[in-house]
Amino acid sequence: MLVLYARVPILVGIAAGALVAAAIGYGLGTLCLRMRAIYLALATWAFAESMRLLITVEYEITRGDLGLATPFLFATPRPTAYYYLFLALTLAVILAAREIVDSRIGSYMRAIRDDEEAAAVMGVDTFKWKRFVFAASAVFAAVAGGFQGHYVGLLSPTPMKFNEMAMVIVMVIVGGLRTFAGPILGAVFIEVLSEALRAWGEIRMVLFALLVIVIARGYPEGLAGISRALARRLASRIPALGPVLMPRRQSD
Repeated sequence: MLVLYARVPILVGIAAGALVAAAIGYGLGTLCLRMRAIYLALATWAFAESMRLLITVEYEITRGDLGLATPFLFATPRPTAYYYLFLALTLAVILAAREIVDSRIGSYMRAIRDDEEAAAVMGVDTFKWKRFVFAASAVFAAVAGGFQGHYVGLLSPTPMKFNEMAMVIVMVIVGGLRTFAGPILGAVFIEVLSEALRAWGEIRMVLFALLVIVIARGYPEGLAGISRALARRLASRIPALGPVLMPRRQSD
C-alpha cells in the first residue's frame, strides 16, 4: 500500500511491511501466549481469519478479494530472476534461523520446548522468548509475502484462507518435529507433491491430512528422521562416508 499510494521504493515498502508484521506478532503474542494448547491455536486462527475479513471488506482501500495490483520488482514477469532471488532469500532465512538456534536464545527456546516449567524455574523468561519467536517468525513470513506480491503482481486476501495455514503445519510435521532440517525437507516434499497432485484439487488436503496422521502416529521424526536413519545405515556399511553423512552437530 505504501508503494502504491505513497510511491515509496519497493524495498522500503517490504521493510515497512516486515516492521508492521513484527509489531502485530509482538502484540498478538502478548495477548495470546498465556493461553495453552487448543486455546492458543483457536485465538491465533481467529485473528488470522479476522484480518482476512477486514482486508476483504475494506474495498475502497484494498479492493477486497480483487486485490491490489503491485509493480514487478524486476519490471518483468519472467521467472528466472525471481527464482534466484527467492533462492537467495531462502538461504538467508535458513542461515538466520540457524544463527538464532545456535545462540543463547536458541538454548532458551529449546529449554522452553522441552519443559517450560523447568525452564522458568531455571530463570528463563519463557513469556519473553516465546513472544520473540512470534515476532521473528512474523518478520520471516512478511518478507517472503512482500517479495512474492511483487513477483505475481497481485496482493489479495484470498491466499490467507485456512488451507494455506494448514499447509505450513503439514510441511513441519511431515518434515519432522523437533528438528532444524525437518521443515525445510517437508516444505520441498509437500510442495512437489502438491504440484504433482494439482489435478486432484481439494482431495490433496485429505491425502495430506492422512499423511500427517500416519507420520504423527508412526514416525514423529518425519523425513528428517528417515534421512538420518538412512545415513546411519549407509555409514555403517561404508565407513569412509561416515564423516560426510553423519557430521557432528549441536542438538536441534
